[in-house]
Amino acid sequence: MSTWKMLLLQDSASPIMEQLTFFHDHTMLILVIITILVGQMLISMLFNKFIHRYLLEGQLIEMIWTILPAVTLILIALPSLRLLYIMDEINNPMISVKAIGHQWYWSYEYSDYKSLEFDSYMIPTNEMKPFNFRLLDVDNRMVIPFLTQVRLIVTSADVIHSWTVPSLGVKIDGTPGRLNQTSFNINRSTLLYGQCSEICGANHSFMPIVVESIPPTFFLKWIVSMTK
Repeated sequence: MSTWKMLLLQDSASPIMEQLTFFHDHTMLILVIITILVGQMLISMLFNKFIHRYLLEGQLIEMIWTILPAVTLILIALPSLRLLYIMDEINNPMISVKAIGHQWYWSYEYSDYKSLEFDSYMIPTNEMKPFNFRLLDVDNRMVIPFLTQVRLIVTSADVIHSWTVPSLGVKIDGTPGRLNQTSFNINRSTLLYGQCSEICGANHSFMPIVVESIPPTFFLKWIVSMTK
C-alpha cells in the first residue's frame, strides 16, 4: 500500500462513516483555505517594504478578523453537532449484539436468540490459510445482516478495551461494570476488520475484530446452524 493511500480514511461501509468522511473533507477544505490565506499574508509582509508609522487603529480590519473566524467556527461546529446527534441516536434496532472484551480476545452474545454466544480468537500464525490476513483474522467472526439496524452493546470482563472498526465509523470503549451502546447499519455484503484501540496489556495488538456482513436470508440460515 502506498504512503499516500495510508493517509486516507478507509472506504466507508455505513452511512455514519460516509457522513464522517464528508465532515473530514469539509473541515480539511476550510483548513487548507486558512493555511493558504495566512501563508500568503506572511510572505507578503516579509517581502514588501510598506510601512505606516502613524497607524493607531483600524476598526474595519479588526471587525473583519473578528467576524471571519467566528463564521468559520460556525461552519465547522454546526455539521459537527449534527453528526454527534446522529451518532448518538439509536432508532428501532432489529438486532442486538453484545461484545465482551477479555484479555486478549472478544466474545459475542446474540441476546435476541436463545443460547447463541461464542468467543473470537485471533488465528495463530502457524494455523493460517493462504487467504487469511496476519494478525487480523479470527476463528469466529461477528456475523450480521446488511441493511439492518444493529445495536452493539460493549462491556469488558477485566480491563478497559475498545471495540473499533474504522470502516463503520465505530469506536466504543468496553469498561468493566458498564454497558456502552452504539448502532450501525452496514450498506453492503463485506468483511470488515478492526482491532482493540485501548492499550489493554501485553497482547493488546492480538485481539482483532472481524465483522462479516451477509444477506438477511443467509444470516437466518447461520442463526439456525449456530443454535442447533
